[in-house]
Amino acid sequence: MDMAYLIGTVVKIVIVLALFSALAGFGTYFERKILAFMQRRLGPMYVGPYGLLQIAADGIKLFTKEDIIPSNVVAPIFRMAPVITAATAFIAAAAIPFMPSFTIFGVEVHPIVADINIGLLYIFGIMGVGLYGPLLGGMASANKWSLISAARSAAVFISYEVVTGLSILAPIMMVGSLSLIDFNNYQIENGWIVFYQPVAFVLFWIAAFAETGRTPFHLVANDHEIIDGFGTEYSGMRWGLFFIGEYANMFFISFVIPLVFLGGFGEGSFIDAILFFGKMAFFFLFFLWTRAAWPDVRPDQLMWLCWKVLMPIAVVNVVITGIVMM
Repeated sequence: MDMAYLIGTVVKIVIVLALFSALAGFGTYFERKILAFMQRRLGPMYVGPYGLLQIAADGIKLFTKEDIIPSNVVAPIFRMAPVITAATAFIAAAAIPFMPSFTIFGVEVHPIVADINIGLLYIFGIMGVGLYGPLLGGMASANKWSLISAARSAAVFISYEVVTGLSILAPIMMVGSLSLIDFNNYQIENGWIVFYQPVAFVLFWIAAFAETGRTPFHLVANDHEIIDGFGTEYSGMRWGLFFIGEYANMFFISFVIPLVFLGGFGEGSFIDAILFFGKMAFFFLFFLWTRAAWPDVRPDQLMWLCWKVLMPIAVVNVVITGIVMM
């Protein structure tokens, strides 16, 4: 293997880990500020200017807080569950191109860790593994609220993963590839996929909320019903890893939606790059807005929606796409 390629890959991995771990912290700050604005409050204000150092304060608290492991838990699984959630979020990011290629000091840089030809399949496969974190954490906690959360996890995950896969199938049929780079190049020549696949776009966007466990599908750790669900018995940085995984997934999904449906980063010009990051920011902020504006649905309502409404629509959309292509 070329040593320069190996070093470049390691550097990219370190940058992704460092940058998006920090962004997960900033995500909590943005969420507090946006929710405060929508509820006519101020949000964090006391720690640093405009409360910006609240992020550092939270990080110090999580790293120094006592890590309590209750006596009746299944300890190995209890310890492993939050690591699965956080690690898989970052592993899935390997196939996501975060910006167009650029040249620095005469060297062309491709801001993607691994441009594999099964990029989308890889991303959804790894994110699917990440769902075992809440499931195992809830089952291993020896807590009735956590067990309810784990049961919800199994039912909910099966429901929306079907919709996620079927909604993305029609765009894959059009592009003929699973690589996100190919999706971007296809839309340069043929226009945004959302204009050809508006139904798939809406279905995938809805499934993204369930994928990240955000309101109105915040059912697995529904604070006002089952305390903190799978996270009830967790403390310190183990609890923080669940949080980091959730916010990292929100950022990564916010990159995937524009790449698949909204033109990606185009031909790579400066304006295209700015527009791409604008699209990503819109979807991330939309995740936060829904928490202030929408109530949670019940687990049975989510399953009814996925199996009886969204899945049939997705299947019909795939069939129609195939007929039109033929």
